[in-house]
Amino acid sequence: MLDAAWETALQLLPTPQAWFLYLVCAVLIGMSKTGIQNIGTVSVPFFALLFGAKYSTGIVLIMLCMADLTAVIYYRKSLIWSEVTKLLPSALVGLLAGLALGNSIDDRIFKLAMGICILVGVGIMLWSSRQTEESTKELVAKKWYSPLFGFIVGFSTMIGNAAGPALSVYLLTKRMSKLTFVATGAWFIMILNYIKIPLQAFVWQNLTIAGLLLNITSIPFILLGGLIGIKLVKVLKEQHFRWVIMSLVIFSSVMLILM
Repeated sequence: MLDAAWETALQLLPTPQAWFLYLVCAVLIGMSKTGIQNIGTVSVPFFALLFGAKYSTGIVLIMLCMADLTAVIYYRKSLIWSEVTKLLPSALVGLLAGLALGNSIDDRIFKLAMGICILVGVGIMLWSSRQTEESTKELVAKKWYSPLFGFIVGFSTMIGNAAGPALSVYLLTKRMSKLTFVATGAWFIMILNYIKIPLQAFVWQNLTIAGLLLNITSIPFILLGGLIGIKLVKVLKEQHFRWVIMSLVIFSSVMLILM
């Protein structure tokens, strides 16, 4: 049975070029969890190209869960739990909404939904960059602010693991330091990703033994990306860190729509 599953896993990546792209994406996922959060979003269109939009979310989910552990272990002392608890209730509602939608549409529409989720995040980021510090503080203080972002993050992480843009905007408007930004985002996304495992396994049924075997091969590359991310987050200045995040999100959203 294991031999058959491994043969199926190899068929998912039938060429050296496909393996190369897959492993590069694994490095990007590792980097996104420990350093440059939204660089992992760049891998979303490539995974959709390799495996198909909906099936790719199952492949990516287990890789993300592996990478999440690296991030939360390293940044375990830097997070702000209160921000996680503010977002979590409405994020769970968003997860269920995304689960219902994804179970009723075909792969082409699913890919379009992935692109829209990222574009919405881009739009929010661009809007946020135009706000003054004073107006941002007033907005963040609104009672609906955290629940709204929680729902958006929950929905978009269910549809294509594309929560990075919206979550980044939320955390950036909280004026966190880069280490607190990475740590809080990593812990929150880890919680959502582990909740998604049974949902995708039993409702979408896109978690397979073959996919898990493929995930295992990516572990060294996820760890490599994690180490690169840790180094980068130490080197980048706060202002540069914010602009790198914005630029990568815009780039990845355009890629997903055009591919």
